[in-house]
Amino acid sequence: MIHVIATISLHPGTRDAFLNEFRQIVAPVRAEAGCLEYGPTVDAVSGLAVQGTPRPDVVTVVERWESLEHLQAHLIAPHMIAYRPKVKDFVCSVTLQILEPI
Repeated sequence: MIHVIATISLHPGTRDAFLNEFRQIVAPVRAEAGCLEYGPTVDAVSGLAVQGTPRPDVVTVVERWESLEHLQAHLIAPHMIAYRPKVKDFVCSVTLQILEPI
């Protein structure tokens, strides 16, 4: 199993529009072979100093996949190919952390 933390930095003020598009792919992704968890999150306002300042223009996608091969198949799934052009004008950058439990 692998965990994926996808950090998506957005242009200021576009998070709601981005999330409207993102929500359209959640169900198809969750139906993919090997998907154990997939969902968008935003920074919570916790008041904990260690957290830092909430980021209003960031969406973090928390994912779990059965294997790296399942993640690789996800990245080229037809619904993902169709989704990317719909959000490209909102996105500044995307970083992935691929983690394995120990």
